[in-house]
Amino acid sequence: MTKADIFRQSIQGRNITVIGIGISNMPLIEFLCNAGANVTACDRHDAEWLGDNYKRCAELGVKLFLGEDYLDHLTDDIIFKTPGIRCDVPQLAAAAERGAHITSEMETFFELCPSHIIAVTGSDGKTTTTSLIYEMMTRAGYKTWLGGNIGHPLLSEVDGMTEDDYVILELSSFQLHTMKYSPEIGVITNLSPNHLDWHTDYNEYIDAKTNIFKHMARDNKLVLNADNSDSAALLPLAHVNVCMFSRKLKAQVCLENGMIVCGGREVLDISKIKIPGMHNVENYMAAIAAVDGLVSDEVINEVAEEFGGVPHRIELVRELNGVKYYNSSIDSSPNRTINTLNVFPEKVIMIAGGKDKGIPYDELGEPIADHVKTLILIGATSEKIEESLNATGRAAEVEIIHASSYEEAVKAAHDKAVSGDVVLLSPASTSFDMFRNFEERGNLFKELVKSL
Repeated sequence: MTKADIFRQSIQGRNITVIGIGISNMPLIEFLCNAGANVTACDRHDAEWLGDNYKRCAELGVKLFLGEDYLDHLTDDIIFKTPGIRCDVPQLAAAAERGAHITSEMETFFELCPSHIIAVTGSDGKTTTTSLIYEMMTRAGYKTWLGGNIGHPLLSEVDGMTEDDYVILELSSFQLHTMKYSPEIGVITNLSPNHLDWHTDYNEYIDAKTNIFKHMARDNKLVLNADNSDSAALLPLAHVNVCMFSRKLKAQVCLENGMIVCGGREVLDISKIKIPGMHNVENYMAAIAAVDGLVSDEVINEVAEEFGGVPHRIELVRELNGVKYYNSSIDSSPNRTINTLNVFPEKVIMIAGGKDKGIPYDELGEPIADHVKTLILIGATSEKIEESLNATGRAAEVEIIHASSYEEAVKAAHDKAVSGDVVLLSPASTSFDMFRNFEERGNLFKELVKSL
């Protein structure tokens, strides 16, 4: 009998609450219902907003609590929370105080998964790095599964997994915040202030990220970025095998004369990497460090020559009248936007702005002055972005346009662009002021561009 079988038996007939009826929790709700649990689901949104998920819950016989008081009904002994809810909100804290077991889809997956797990976290580059590891492992012949903060939830597929398979996960600080399990191979791409509207401070954010290795066995592997001071500072805390990668220093995985070198052997000529930017060289270094010993250098080179990147990351939408339109909606922090701007040799027309997650934008001003000729601002972080540019003393070099909608922003970019220009969506902010996620934001941008 598998761990999943034992778990299903243990919850049959139990009363279980699931907080959040979004993309990550719907497979969880179905899994629990199919196991015979009595499921209650809570969400702050109404039935219309939930759409098909609301209808599916009704079909499954799920009891629903919706609206602003959705957390006021946490009476069950097992509660699955959505990653975006902190455990110390009063209602959850009260439930824990009376003895309720608070968990999540990802924590339960780690508990039940029979396969090897490779997981990636960090402030920037984790989606690309996760995708690279998945591509390398798949091409090397392993049966692989992609999930976490990318792909789709995997708990409902755990029965199809074996001990020889590899699960490749992208994990956010929200998912790691209360995690009591760690993967066999963990990667921290880098660390910088992020999600400070959710975490109490930067130290708590870093502490959440460290859960990727806190519960590892001693023979497990942790990959760290030697060029990122906050990542490198974690080395003394790790009681496992640590592999450092560096673009600037001598390390186990490093850059020498245009070659990525791993353990002293030349692995990859960076000129072969299809996706642009030195930040992607770093992503390859992190991925190579993770799969070293599992994947041949030949496979790594094949991936480098053929992998075209992830959706919403410097994604060419179309070329119209000599103007190229790029969607980089995944750029949800200033660092990601800086990396994106460095890819383009010409000055671009950039759409930026979104939800303020409490992080500084000071370092964004100079790259904007260097790489942007017209800046179209939208959303709550517009003021911070404009202030960062003003602080450089070079604001006069950049035309600034404020837009109140994406339709208005795309039209303004189209009106300003001439043949040879690049129009770039790189928000440097999260999407939750106007959208459910960055994919929805990027898809709207693509639709608007394609309709020009």
